[in-house]
Amino acid sequence: MDMKVAKKLGLKERYTLMTRDLAWDTTYQPMDKVFPQVAYEGIKIHDWDKWEDPFRLTMDAYWKYQAEKERKLYAILDAFNQNNGHLSVTDARYINVLKLFLGSTPPLELMAARGFSMMGRHMQGAGPRVACQMQAVDEYRHFQTQIHSISNYNKYYHGMDEFAHQQSRMWYLSDGKSFFDDAITAGPFEFMVAIGFAFEYVLTNILFVPFISGAAYNGDMAAMTVGFSAQSDEARHMTLGLECIKFMLEQDPDNLPIVQRWIDKWTWRGTRKLASVGMMMDYMLPKRIMSFKEAWEIYFEQNGGALFNDLARYGVTVPKCFAQTIEEKEHVTHQSWIGFYMKPDATPFHTWVPSAEELDWLSEKYPNTFDKYYRPVYEYWAEQEKAGNRFNNKTQPMNCQVCVSTIKFNEPGDPMAQCFRETVYQGEKYHFCSDHCQDIFAHEPEKYVQTYISSHQALQGNCAPEGVDVNAPDFNPGAHIAEYWKLDKRATGDFNGSEDQKNFAAWRDQATKN
Repeated sequence: MDMKVAKKLGLKERYTLMTRDLAWDTTYQPMDKVFPQVAYEGIKIHDWDKWEDPFRLTMDAYWKYQAEKERKLYAILDAFNQNNGHLSVTDARYINVLKLFLGSTPPLELMAARGFSMMGRHMQGAGPRVACQMQAVDEYRHFQTQIHSISNYNKYYHGMDEFAHQQSRMWYLSDGKSFFDDAITAGPFEFMVAIGFAFEYVLTNILFVPFISGAAYNGDMAAMTVGFSAQSDEARHMTLGLECIKFMLEQDPDNLPIVQRWIDKWTWRGTRKLASVGMMMDYMLPKRIMSFKEAWEIYFEQNGGALFNDLARYGVTVPKCFAQTIEEKEHVTHQSWIGFYMKPDATPFHTWVPSAEELDWLSEKYPNTFDKYYRPVYEYWAEQEKAGNRFNNKTQPMNCQVCVSTIKFNEPGDPMAQCFRETVYQGEKYHFCSDHCQDIFAHEPEKYVQTYISSHQALQGNCAPEGVDVNAPDFNPGAHIAEYWKLDKRATGDFNGSEDQKNFAAWRDQATKN
């Protein structure tokens, strides 16, 4: 009996079959019209087949791999929810970490999914198209799993239900949205550098490893599972971004100055976004596993430094901001928490003065700066709170025109002076938080004059409810801003005495008695 057995394809053969063999050259329309964005950034590509996914991951294998991850993930989420896992966390302050993290991250995952869907469409090569397609699915998956992790906490605690509305409007969420708005309106290659390289390497390592480890340390198995499940995808994403950079640099020497400018720009923009992540690690986790400074030294200075040493053979130099970020690691988290504490009525989460033990921990982790510059601030505020004078700044924040962070960071070399830069362009003044943001604006002013800044919109009368006469003599531009943001007042103010604090204490007491 003559039986023919089909030959099993090797990994390389299978990858070729599911990528390049599915591609074709157009006939009734030229390729430059089908892929119009490939050339307009100035990047020169001579051979698209030179790009290859190091993982050689194809869509059929991807579904099997991710399905197994999903089964394990949702089994843990279901068990967490059914066993009142929201009462197993260290204390109710931790809930506010989730309000900030889960209120800001899911919309960015969704924007990343849209971005990689677009990049898959505009990359002419089959290899990067397939890789972008799978990363887009990854980002949709992250968005969905994070929403699921919110859903349980949202049943019991205030301030988690309007994150989609607030993401494009809240003053402290605008930096993340601006980052992705900037990237998604760039060309396909710049988007890959912005998200695949700068965002994944600079930001997500710190977010999904030390911070999520802190979630586990504080008893939150749901956030831990979601974070670590996402991080296994991020490893591929980082590789995609890095390979894209190497591919561009190997294709033509004229690509180097363009890529270098992008690396400088997006590394800086990523570090600005990272300030709030560091603040969560240093101030919002009741039980801390690592300081932001320690994480920065591991994931950026050591790992990032090694990465740039590897890229040096292509002519790439370390980002212009590298030295400044090393100086700022001593300050940005403290400056961020001070900024949030000062506005208790302007966020859907609570803030508080760190305890004496927590101040001592910060002194230990930041021996060169904390006691000198920041401990006196908290000790003074603690005294004022006891006297009934809790600090409350009701003014609109000033935001940087480029990164849209609130202008709160110090002058390089002088922690006692606020960094402030100003540029006049076509008769209008624009404000910046740093020299780097000012330089980015100078290179692309037509793009950044369009930046949406929520405080500007409020002061221009664009955040008032329908029917309010913004031209009336007694109109107060800030009077309706909380309504515009859809802030739940139960989620605002100081943590001490909050409804979340009282409910958590009562529920956990009841659970332990039963």
